[in-house]
Amino acid sequence: MADATAAPKAASGKKRSLILIGLLVVLLSIACSVAAFFYLDSRGTETHAETAAAEEEPAEPPVPIFVTVSPFTVNLQSDYSDRLLYVGVSLRVNDQQTSDFLTQHMPEVRSRLLMLLSGKRAEDLVSPEGKVELKREILALFDEPITSPQPTLAIDDVLFSDFIVQ
Repeated sequence: MADATAAPKAASGKKRSLILIGLLVVLLSIACSVAAFFYLDSRGTETHAETAAAEEEPAEPPVPIFVTVSPFTVNLQSDYSDRLLYVGVSLRVNDQQTSDFLTQHMPEVRSRLLMLLSGKRAEDLVSPEGKVELKREILALFDEPITSPQPTLAIDDVLFSDFIVQ
């Protein structure tokens, strides 16, 4: 009889140890999952924090440099009557060297602009497309050197401050 009571106790002890091992495996896997979650989450928040810091401090845009050509009046080509263009131009440049060069050679710059504009027709200049084309042609004026030798000119854009066609 002693053997009969010992057998259920032994089976019950084996069952208990299997249940304990199973519980330990489950608890260990839960602990690993939680640790992995917090590790990956902490890495993600650092990335978000760095991104947020980068977004909060925008890079300072460069200060634009403008060379102003004083307004002038030009006779335009016309079939019917005398047509005039009153135009004021500013050139946006990339560096101070270009600004200084254009300022020193302003009479030549104005002369080139007058020659270009005096060959234009009023009908071509009143449309937005005509103004865009004129900007492109003004930029192309500076492809030909003004002096020899000449530094590389860094002109970004042509801006019209005054534009009246009569």
